[in-house]
Amino acid sequence: MPHTDFAAMPCPIARTLARVGERWSMLILRDAFYGMTRFDEFRKSLDIAPNILTRRLAELVQAGLLEKRVYTSRPTRYEYVLTQQGRELRPIMLAMVAWGNRHFSPEGPALAVVARETGAPVEQCWLDTSTGQVLGLDGVTVMAGAGATPGVRERIALAARKHGESAADEAPHDPQDIQDPHDPEPTTAA
Repeated sequence: MPHTDFAAMPCPIARTLARVGERWSMLILRDAFYGMTRFDEFRKSLDIAPNILTRRLAELVQAGLLEKRVYTSRPTRYEYVLTQQGRELRPIMLAMVAWGNRHFSPEGPALAVVARETGAPVEQCWLDTSTGQVLGLDGVTVMAGAGATPGVRERIALAARKHGESAADEAPHDPQDIQDPHDPEPTTAA
C-alpha cells in the first residue's frame, strides 16, 4: 500500500501531522520547550536510540521547527534550537498537557499549566477578535478559508448541516479577510 503524504493534503491538521505527528518528534519538541538543545540532553531525557534521535532531529530541522547550530568546533558539535515556527507550537503542547491531565492521569497531573506571576491555574480560551468576548468550544466553528479545496468545502458544509449551523460559505466574514495573528503582513482581498 502506498504511503499517504500528509504534507500534500489540503488540510492544516494533516500538514501539521506531517511535521510533528511522529511521537518521538513531539517528545523532542517537549524537551526543547524545557530548554534542552543538545543531542546528549535529548538522548538522556528520552532514552531514545541515537539513530532514531538523529533522524527525528533532522526531520524537525527540515520542517523548520528546529534550527541546527554549531556550539563548538573542536570537535564539531551541534545544538538544536526552537525556531519561531517551533515556538508557535507551545499553545498546542500546553493544550495536550491539559487534555492529558484530564483524561489520562488517574494518579493526578504530572504537570500543571499556571500563570507565571501568580502560580494560579490557567485555561486556554478562544477570543472573538471583533467583540473581545471569550468563547467556549461551543462558540467556535471552522469555515472555509481562501485556500480551501472543493473537498474541504464539502466537509465543512457537511459538518455544518449535521450541527445545524449555517454553511461555511454563508459565514459572516469573507475568509480572505481573516488575518493570521502570526502573519506580520495584512492579507487583502483580491
